[in-house]
Amino acid sequence: MLKVAIQMDPLEAVNVESDTTFLMALSGQARGHKLWIYDFRTLALDEGRLFCRARPVTVNTVQGEHADFGPEVVLDLAEDVDVILMRQDPPFDMAYVTATYLLERVHPKTLVVNNPAEVRSAPEKLIATLFPGLQPPTLVSSDPVALVDFHRRHGDVVLKPLHGAAGSGVVRLKADDPNLEALIEIHAAGSRDPLVIQKFIPAVAKGDKRIILIDGEAVGAINRIPAKDQVRSNLRVGGTAAPVELTPRDLEICAAIGPHLKERGLIFVGIDVIGDYLTEINVTSPTGAQQMLKFSGVDATALMWDVIEKKKAEAV
Repeated sequence: MLKVAIQMDPLEAVNVESDTTFLMALSGQARGHKLWIYDFRTLALDEGRLFCRARPVTVNTVQGEHADFGPEVVLDLAEDVDVILMRQDPPFDMAYVTATYLLERVHPKTLVVNNPAEVRSAPEKLIATLFPGLQPPTLVSSDPVALVDFHRRHGDVVLKPLHGAAGSGVVRLKADDPNLEALIEIHAAGSRDPLVIQKFIPAVAKGDKRIILIDGEAVGAINRIPAKDQVRSNLRVGGTAAPVELTPRDLEICAAIGPHLKERGLIFVGIDVIGDYLTEINVTSPTGAQQMLKFSGVDATALMWDVIEKKKAEAV
């Protein structure tokens, strides 16, 4: 039995039929692991020791009655638990970054999944740029001159905030679209972060594939098909999940990035592939495991627990 603390957004609000973190909890509980849930805002570094306020929980699949909590306790995250699942959703802001610094104080004695230092150093749209030839033409910049020049050179493009998530703020600009400079100004008024601009991939009409890798190995995928006349395929903004097979190109992409992810301690990763191109590598709280289980019977969370249990056994 492992003692597992899950750092996440409120469990009470999740959809038990679609939420990946819920499936992680359900799968871990089925193996006999003891679970606590806590909010990252309760992390407290006291004289070098990291604590949180957490509630023990038992989960089940009845929506609305899916979490049975015990009384709140204070956990010493270096002594009282074996594993921490860092699963709160972005935004990837300074609060998120600070949580990674705090969790570094206990990792790897307490195994944090994913490795908090590597989560911090792997923003999802930036880490993909480490692999030349896998992405469509891509520019990351705050410079209006560079962004406008990229648009001029590549014509049909997609613009998105560097640290956005779930399709937030993603827009398509065709070659003759005059709105880029205004969009840059609007973004700059609310953020100092760079923007990402990529050449548009027409294959997105057929879907944006989410591939899940466990400890660097591809274990399966789902396709996320955008609504009619939409460029965003994320399930949270109206995309539809569908079964899909991994293509030779998908496997080529996974083989190129997998060893790098494994070396960095990024155990549960979801990558986005449109057509022949890698667009993002998601390491914070990747989704899609429930849909993949329904379509293919492959439980990525069970495979994750296999890796975690092996790592903890080897560390003894």
